[in-house]
Amino acid sequence: MSIRDRRIQYETAGLDRGDLVDDPMVQWSHWYEQAATAGLAEPNAMAIATVDENGHPDSRVVLARGADDRGFVFYSNITSAKGRQLTHHPVASAVFAWLDLHRQVRVRGTIARVDDAESDAYFASRPRGSQIGAWASPQSQPIADRGELERLVDERTREFEDREVPRPNFWGGWILRPSTMEFWQGRPSRLHDRFCYEREVDGWKITRLAP
Repeated sequence: MSIRDRRIQYETAGLDRGDLVDDPMVQWSHWYEQAATAGLAEPNAMAIATVDENGHPDSRVVLARGADDRGFVFYSNITSAKGRQLTHHPVASAVFAWLDLHRQVRVRGTIARVDDAESDAYFASRPRGSQIGAWASPQSQPIADRGELERLVDERTREFEDREVPRPNFWGGWILRPSTMEFWQGRPSRLHDRFCYEREVDGWKITRLAP
């Protein structure tokens, strides 16, 4: 079947204003729990877009490791392409795509670093191999081959043998603080339901959008 002719008809129940709570982070949590309960792989995966030094968008998928009233927390090498872009242009957008449920959530907002204590706590919870990998990988930089990466991992493994792996000072957390969030529910004939939350001084304004 060609890409042009590939179609899925969305037959899921609709989304009305009465189905939504007033706080988009609480609404996101409801949908996330439903995605996790449905057994979707990596329900905390989000495609996050940043802006490079030329003003061009750059996207990749990361895992949200926190979601609360502040926004969405994720972690990265701060010297990576993503980290450099976020440092110079502290804005981003993200998309959670729960395709099996015919749902997506779009997020736009500002970026800030989380404090060292929060980054330390998350880093300490990671598997040891991932901790060593954070030290070993010069993220986003060219390397000659897989062998070079494996040698770097071996060096760091020996360095931290028989002791805890500390968090590198070039690795930490970011938080995406939403200014808008859109909840999208697939419907038949591409007449989808869309509701946009916009942050205002005293709360959130919720508007239905045309599909």
